[in-house]
Amino acid sequence: MNKYKLYAGLFFTGTIALVSGAWQIRAVKQPEPPKKRPNIIVIMADDMGFSDLGCYGGEVNTPNINYLAQNGIRYRQFYNTSRCCPTRASLLTGLYNQQAGIGKMTEAEDEPGYLGHITDNAVTLAEVLKSAGYHTAMSGKWHVSNTNGQPNAQDQLAWLNHHKDYPEFSPISQYPTSRGFEKFFGTIWGVVDFYDPFSLVSGTTPIKTVPKNYYHTDAINDTAVAYIKGYAKSLKPFFLYIAENAPHWPLMAKPEDIVKYKDTYKGGWQAIREARYKKMVKLGLIDPTKTKLSDRWKGDLQWENNPDKAWDAMAMAVHAAMIDRMDQGIGRIIKTLKEIGQLDNTLIVFLSDNGASAENCAAYGPGFDRPNETRDGRKIVYATKKEALPGPETTYSSIDPRWANVANTPYEYWKAESYEGGIHTPMIAFWPKGLTANKGGFSDHVGHVMDFMSTFVELAGAQYPKTYKGHNIPPTTGISLVPSFKGKQSPGHEDLFNEHFGARYARSGNWKLVSLSNDTTWHLYDLSLDKTETTDLKSKHPEKVHQLDSLWHVWANTHQVFPKPGNKSK
Repeated sequence: MNKYKLYAGLFFTGTIALVSGAWQIRAVKQPEPPKKRPNIIVIMADDMGFSDLGCYGGEVNTPNINYLAQNGIRYRQFYNTSRCCPTRASLLTGLYNQQAGIGKMTEAEDEPGYLGHITDNAVTLAEVLKSAGYHTAMSGKWHVSNTNGQPNAQDQLAWLNHHKDYPEFSPISQYPTSRGFEKFFGTIWGVVDFYDPFSLVSGTTPIKTVPKNYYHTDAINDTAVAYIKGYAKSLKPFFLYIAENAPHWPLMAKPEDIVKYKDTYKGGWQAIREARYKKMVKLGLIDPTKTKLSDRWKGDLQWENNPDKAWDAMAMAVHAAMIDRMDQGIGRIIKTLKEIGQLDNTLIVFLSDNGASAENCAAYGPGFDRPNETRDGRKIVYATKKEALPGPETTYSSIDPRWANVANTPYEYWKAESYEGGIHTPMIAFWPKGLTANKGGFSDHVGHVMDFMSTFVELAGAQYPKTYKGHNIPPTTGISLVPSFKGKQSPGHEDLFNEHFGARYARSGNWKLVSLSNDTTWHLYDLSLDKTETTDLKSKHPEKVHQLDSLWHVWANTHQVFPKPGNKSK
């Protein structure tokens, strides 16, 4: 019995007399229990367009992601680094991707910003949160380590086709379990056959066979569910990184999901794009006076004159089906968190690694990370002439630039470019116990994937190190998102930059200077009035072009963009 109860009982029964006011009955205040730190889950889609989700304007059925949005906050100005592995490097380390060692892709090159793997002079979210007492696990696509190919094409294809085995897909020192994750299930490389993925491992052990009805998106999400159940009785919080492969090409989806969308896209590019735009306005996601619908890419071809209508409609149907299947898995994750009583104190963030892809993957053909036949010997068709419908394991195809333009409505361009269509990601934050901002509302905080480090360090009571395992660690370039969780007017980043294969931008305030990967010409936009970059103001404001160009070069020279491999010039 505590003192408060003892004193109160004696007082109310009259067995103690207060003499001359000498006694005072006081409640002995019990110390408040420490606030329980939240579980943290990051879910990242792969090559998903800005407007694909239902809660961001799309027609794809995403009730579970919509649930996160309706009970969380949606960001209107959140950014990635325009491509898969650079975004992953930035997200995991809290740095610009060149600082983290991945300025391009995963080939090992001879400059600090282009090592092709996360450098030792960076720490990962898993390493930092593990040091703060978190369980750490990952399910899905790693793609931030050097890709160990075989010396000749024949052996490489045999490996890709599951006809030969080699022990390591990357140096083991670069695997997730060497960078802070206690558990890992997923692929080390980027591209996958969704029915029988290459570079699939558990921890560091290659998985040599998969069940007959295997589908990779289900396996990623079901593994996440298993991790959560395993942590249910632990007193320690957990950090879980779920890196989906969907809806990255090749277009492969389950027939029961494809059939849901078999008629959805038969109206064509413009009809879907306009419907998405109208829905975005209705949702309050965009202001049509400041965010006009940009011109459709190569809009001279009308849908009714398109000789490939049936194939094109099916391609987008498969893209939608892949997102639908991902959403179903996220639903199982939410359900599990509810069942173990930990949904309320779990922060879930959902985003995409870049804009939808305009790549024609069929034109790449087999090789490097693309097989030429299945494990059981069926030939894979690279449908350069759209001669095989997308969906099954036996064909490699992608949605093409016109559908990518639709997926990124209302913006122009796509993955790998620094225009908004390439770098502007949908981002949702959900945390019932911790979010005090208007639920179901929007945030104009200017955020970036590198901000997760500062955010999670703050929420976990962790320390971002100056040194780690004998290596100097640069200060994080991210800014905490916690003020935006509380609904505070937090502007976020005043300045942001990017560079990837020549595509680049500098943003300062609402001014943005940007160039395409195949054109070094700068273009200037005022995002406060023109968020879709339709009116180039470079001739009207040459002084602003000069200012932002100078800022970009200072950033590039201090964040390992330069020197580039094989080119010492700046």
